[in-house]
Amino acid sequence: MATAPQNPSLPLFYKDLVPLNSQQHASWKTRSTDKATWLAGVNSIPLTVEEFPQAQRHFPIIFTGTDQPIPLALMGMNEGVNVFVEDDGTVPNPIYIPAYARRYPFMLARLRPDSEELSLCVDPSSDLIGEIEEGEALFADGEPTDTTKNMLKFCENFEMAGSKTGNFMAELKKHDLLMDGELNIDIGGGQPFNYRGFKMVDENKLREVRGDILRQWNQNGLLALIYAHLFSLDLVRDIFGRQMQQGKGPHAQPQAPAANA
Repeated sequence: MATAPQNPSLPLFYKDLVPLNSQQHASWKTRSTDKATWLAGVNSIPLTVEEFPQAQRHFPIIFTGTDQPIPLALMGMNEGVNVFVEDDGTVPNPIYIPAYARRYPFMLARLRPDSEELSLCVDPSSDLIGEIEEGEALFADGEPTDTTKNMLKFCENFEMAGSKTGNFMAELKKHDLLMDGELNIDIGGGQPFNYRGFKMVDENKLREVRGDILRQWNQNGLLALIYAHLFSLDLVRDIFGRQMQQGKGPHAQPQAPAANA
């Protein structure tokens, strides 16, 4: 992703992570906000396949250039640029916010490497949670409130969607459909802007996939997801144009849209 966490062992956005419990966090609350400050300056957000239909209306969908690629919603063409979120976190126009970002400052995490059990954790550095005056209580009489239960369910659904995404990516790799991507934007009067360092579906190889496999993909919805990705790439020029309008255009040299894991 474009912007790495302060601690490289933590996921994007998270500066710290602690498991919630009714003893230490009995008086903690969580509040909602209309400013997604954690999204400011972040140009690519992890995406699950279930989100492709909504996300492809707003953002190009690409895949990281890593050995284990993951889908990303591209919210800016260059590192440090998010054309949809202002510097103070304001989102001036309605857009689809990926679930990865909506769950913050919560997430499910494995506390011990030798255990498959996931625990609901929070980033205590966030101003959206803690011993704050206004907000929804996380615990009441030593038990999780509906607010906490609902967030736990949301995070559980996100993990299940993550498993489906892993299966989708495995199918693309199995049929060798991913190729190194390159996006070229020519605005005239100078050197075109080239973006590399990510992966995309190879349309030529897609056309060569056997008919019985395509029929299966059509039945299970995978084919629609592939085309949502391919169609979404048409939005690259829109994202680039927004950057230029906002005075955040790149220098005339090869660029790489965020795809660092």
